[in-house]
Amino acid sequence: MLNRDNFTGPWAGLPVAWTDADEFDEERYRQCVIACCDAGVPGVYTGGTTGEFYAMEWDEFCAVAKATVDECHSRNVPAMIGCTATYTRGVLKRVRFASDIGADAVQIALPFWMEIEDPDVVPFFSQIENELNGMVLSVYETLRAKKALTIDQHRGIKGAVPNYLMVKSNDGTLGHSPQGCEQLSEFVNVFTGESTWNSLGPHGVRGGCSSMIYWNPKVTLRFWTAVSNRDWTTVAEQHEKIGALFDFVVSNFAPKGYTDTAFDRLGGLASGFLPTSHHSRAPYRSTTEQDVAELRQWYESNFPEMLWAD
Repeated sequence: MLNRDNFTGPWAGLPVAWTDADEFDEERYRQCVIACCDAGVPGVYTGGTTGEFYAMEWDEFCAVAKATVDECHSRNVPAMIGCTATYTRGVLKRVRFASDIGADAVQIALPFWMEIEDPDVVPFFSQIENELNGMVLSVYETLRAKKALTIDQHRGIKGAVPNYLMVKSNDGTLGHSPQGCEQLSEFVNVFTGESTWNSLGPHGVRGGCSSMIYWNPKVTLRFWTAVSNRDWTTVAEQHEKIGALFDFVVSNFAPKGYTDTAFDRLGGLASGFLPTSHHSRAPYRSTTEQDVAELRQWYESNFPEMLWAD
């Protein structure tokens, strides 16, 4: 069972493999999960923004969630299922299914189409507590939900849901700042993106819902080991390389209108590690083979260790 001691490190936040006909490519997706597990990731996560929860039918959610749990558990790796929806009943339905298939954790953002009022935040999570059945809760905190939670709201959620063990903190939210990270770390594990491990590592960061882990698991796990060991010299060296990579990706591919899932597919395809597809669900744009070749060339010239080799 997950606890604060083992719910750590860079979990693989996988994109879903879709066919060119826009259908779930289950065989290919299972290969992605297997590749991550065999590479030694601490856990696998689906159903976040990269996992396109917002563009998925109920039967597809079930198929993706089950494939994730099946392949993870066959390799003794924990699995977390994103169960975000625009209304409480939709969230609870997903949480029940995740429980039924034996998921280890669920990750949930606030319903995002209309902003939830402050007095309704803790009661929303209180209803989830009744469906967890031993699973642990991760809060996906993002300004896409139109609200940054206060430390008192996080404490209220912890009081209502004792199995609230992790918060995925994004830009503009409490855990994305040194002081907020320290405050939250008193009672939950704070996960942030790799680009912040250098600045927030000394303030209590315990991992991330990572895309870079499936761009190259060896590089990312080494980076995380340095953070865990508080080897700030090595962390700074790795941060500089990773910062240059992220700067290149943003400056060269953001102007093409790509969203999270497209960027994350691109990094894994260019390194040669992730056997996924280019396809992102419309109306969001998909990357091309030309994009992959461009990023691979940058890897070769500037960060060759990002190229995957068993």
